[in-house]
Amino acid sequence: MAAGILSALTGGLPVFLIYTLTALLHECGHIFCARGMGFYCSKVKLMPYGAAAVCELEGISAADEVKLALSGPAVNAAICVAVAGLWWFYPVTYAYTDTVMQANSIMLAINILPAYPLDGGRVARCALLKVMPARAVNITLRCITVLAAAGVASLYFFTDVGINCFAFSAFLLCSAFTKSPPACKINFADKKKLRRGLEVKYILADKSLTYRRAIRYLDDKSYIIFRTQDGEEVTQDRLFENFENCSIYDSIFASENENDLKKDALFVDDNAE
Repeated sequence: MAAGILSALTGGLPVFLIYTLTALLHECGHIFCARGMGFYCSKVKLMPYGAAAVCELEGISAADEVKLALSGPAVNAAICVAVAGLWWFYPVTYAYTDTVMQANSIMLAINILPAYPLDGGRVARCALLKVMPARAVNITLRCITVLAAAGVASLYFFTDVGINCFAFSAFLLCSAFTKSPPACKINFADKKKLRRGLEVKYILADKSLTYRRAIRYLDDKSYIIFRTQDGEEVTQDRLFENFENCSIYDSIFASENENDLKKDALFVDDNAE
């Protein structure tokens, strides 16, 4: 709020709004991706150096973590491509969209840095975990983040970035040594929706259907019942109840014992390796 008021007083309100909208669109990419995986993002925090969606994930696979990390930069990259295409076909629009290109280019460049908790740092963490122990990975990423923070702070002396580089540098340092909050799964059993009535919709699926894929069918306009060809059913309420104690990669038709046996088998295989 204070940054917006200061921008308005100094004549920089349009630029401030463009950068703020760019940060929000970036976080929307993460939010939509996280919701597609079955996790709930409680809010988006606006800060002097950008925005951050509060939806840290635990227990997610490395492949999905990479997809989630890249979803935000992908939004900025898509906007850059769209603006570049607009310039190609309508060069006169350059004067009105150059700040949009600049904001998205900067957002993209910053977030692909291999510094945790930036998106590039999350991708680097997933890659390093395949070849290094978790403790070594954490130490390596913290060292990289400290170096990145020092580099960002030094921009104040060599460029006209301003004091925001110190705020962003402080954010990197604090985040590097702060434990991420636990994830919250989406609550699909909101009884308030039943007051206006919901259409019942059946989804025919294979027994291998996972929670991650099942939740993509859920919305606030219908009540979903999943059914196999042999007649086994899982209602939306049951899906929610079981989801509290299961992984997003478990089958929705499997019993708790079957999912536990699957997890035990994976644990044994990991130890054997």
